[in-house]
Amino acid sequence: MNYDDPHQVEEVLDKRMETTQNHALHSGHALQVIADALPALGIVAAVLGVIKTMGSIDQPPEILGEMIGGALVGTFLGVFLAYGLVGPFATRVMSVVEDDGHFYTLIREVLVANLHNHPANICIEVGRQNTPHHVRPSFTDLEEALRALKQAAA
Repeated sequence: MNYDDPHQVEEVLDKRMETTQNHALHSGHALQVIADALPALGIVAAVLGVIKTMGSIDQPPEILGEMIGGALVGTFLGVFLAYGLVGPFATRVMSVVEDDGHFYTLIREVLVANLHNHPANICIEVGRQNTPHHVRPSFTDLEEALRALKQAAA
């Protein structure tokens, strides 16, 4: 590979980042599929509970009530696990993977800017502009960091 050509480096990095991102998202997608299936499993549990209850229709109301309650617990559990636990967890996993992808993009942009022989302060600004908004440093933060580095070097 010709490291002197920034376009080749950028193309290779893009392909590698896309492959890595797709691979990292597999676990989040798998969790989302499970979350999507859980309400259906809850309904199946409820139907099986109702079938079991109908098989015992000659029992007193106290026993029938307990069996119907057991059937409804299956529905509740399926919906609760899907929308209260597994679904949000899958969303969070995918969010973390995407946030990691933003930082890989930041690194690629700074590296390519450096390969284009831009001055260091321009490369740093490219990196700052590609930082996600919720963690992007302000200019005053950068000035303070530069002052601290100068003091440490002195």
